[in-house]
Amino acid sequence: MSETTYREGPLLTAARTTPTELWNDSSDLEELSQSISFGAVGATCNPVIAHATILRHIDTWTPRIRRIHDAHPSWTDSQIGWQAVKDMSVEAAKLLQPIFHEHKGRNGRLSVQTDPSLRRDKHALVDQALEFHNLAENIVVKIPATQVGLEAIEEATARGVSVNVTVSFSVAQAVQSAQAIERGLDRRAADGNDVSTMGPVVTIMGGRLDDWLKHVVASEGIFIDASALEWAGIAALKKAHSIFTERGYRSRVLSAAFRNVYQWAELVGGDLVISPPFAWQKIIQDSDYEVVEKINTPVREDYLEQLRRIEDFRRAYDENGMTPAEFDTFGPTLRTLRQFLGANGNLEGLVRDILTPAP
Repeated sequence: MSETTYREGPLLTAARTTPTELWNDSSDLEELSQSISFGAVGATCNPVIAHATILRHIDTWTPRIRRIHDAHPSWTDSQIGWQAVKDMSVEAAKLLQPIFHEHKGRNGRLSVQTDPSLRRDKHALVDQALEFHNLAENIVVKIPATQVGLEAIEEATARGVSVNVTVSFSVAQAVQSAQAIERGLDRRAADGNDVSTMGPVVTIMGGRLDDWLKHVVASEGIFIDASALEWAGIAALKKAHSIFTERGYRSRVLSAAFRNVYQWAELVGGDLVISPPFAWQKIIQDSDYEVVEKINTPVREDYLEQLRRIEDFRRAYDENGMTPAEFDTFGPTLRTLRQFLGANGNLEGLVRDILTPAP
């Protein structure tokens, strides 16, 4: 009888041999369980993910949503949808609890996104962050890197919430978010609280930066080497990671909005988090790629030269390229907030279709 050779795959190899951590960009329990077998030590949930998960498991979630309604008959469809998000998050967080304890709070966390409709209200964002923080011991709460969001990030951190900065596409947003987290951690420690088990992360949605620059190039008719447009997000992530490492920020960079395998392979070796959707994890894990630490390998200078011809890349790549007020009007910020707001509507519509079906 022939022996079966066990092959652990690139994701698990990287998880075991480098400081780079894998988080699953979904709270679907089936996907998350398999992702954990690939080495994943975290995951995320939001209305976009919740909507997709409910549709994928509609036979399971239809009666659950009806039970939420029965328990709270006066709730709006939106409130019921957000309760589904919270229920889904708690269940996914439970899967990650052993990892949370093993890693002493640094990993094993489930990200829950604050409601984007609260984005202009610091106090509402902080209140919701505290609510989500209290859903389970291993929650990390997403707050956007906007002008108001930066204030909420500091305040929520000072009140003990581990924050995952979101709606972030630039080195400037990442650095100013990390500084807000440092201020919050310092305030909390000064009040006599232990901050050693908190697990803040600062996301750069690299693929969304790439998407935006491709839109700019097309709309402005810029003649450019198209290959360079796959590297803008990676360049921003590498630069932010270098700054975080040099300055000793207690938060880690998180890479999200996956668009190609380079957005994993080029970051391996860094003390950071990479959060690809499960479908991309399968592609990587099933490949014969040999893991190489590339975090300190610079993006090709000819690509950077091409990208620097685009003003919005320069703004995204320069640590001082934007002020907090400009974060709010940056193209990827507006696009992403609109998508997240649309996801709220989609989730509300799905609840409405379940509870008030068309005749």
